[in-house]
Amino acid sequence: MGPVMKATGVWKIYPSGESTVQAVKGVDVSIDAGEMVAIMGASGCGKTTLLNILSGIDEPNSGDVHVNGEPLFGISDNKRTRMRAEYLGFIFQDFNLLPVLSAVENVELPLLLLGKSASEARKGALEALQSVGLSQRSEHLPSELSGGQQQRVAVARALVHNPTVILCDEPTGNLDSVTSAEVLELLHKLNRERNTTFLIVTHDAMIAKRCTRTLQMLDGTIVEDRRNEEE
Repeated sequence: MGPVMKATGVWKIYPSGESTVQAVKGVDVSIDAGEMVAIMGASGCGKTTLLNILSGIDEPNSGDVHVNGEPLFGISDNKRTRMRAEYLGFIFQDFNLLPVLSAVENVELPLLLLGKSASEARKGALEALQSVGLSQRSEHLPSELSGGQQQRVAVARALVHNPTVILCDEPTGNLDSVTSAEVLELLHKLNRERNTTFLIVTHDAMIAKRCTRTLQMLDGTIVEDRRNEEE
């Protein structure tokens, strides 16, 4: 079986006045099913730009990205949107929950967008909330939940449709140290027990330590790709 996500020769160049900024420079990366991979580096090193390209949000100037063996670019916008909805899950620093929807309504959205019936979507959302320990809060609005609980809802939303890869952008960035540790433990548990594949941009060395691999970026390139020791 090949990698579930693979980038080859990816470049991203932005205009900046009369010059240009090479945000990502010829990056190659391959991720296998069940891996939990951290991308680390100083601010401005290109890690978020790379994540945006791997997620299909931003298009590279050159290079290829494949998810489940299918190209993410060089295809129609509709097909890319469908691939992102089916194959990818997303966890953001700011949670990005819809404030007027309850926890279960937020979580069932990816299933509804994929054409599942209302009953199927509700059943799947409740199961996902149970898997993150929030079944008792399913009818609460985001404003009625703590930061850690909101991020657990976001995790449930990311995994409800069993995506190929869940991409995370600083998933503990807005949480205190205790809550961050709890969310990290949840991600680790999902990786171990469900074989969920994670790609995580983070400044948190504790997150990187718990991952199976760490990619270190500097000036738009991956300068180190190391396997972390099993706990």
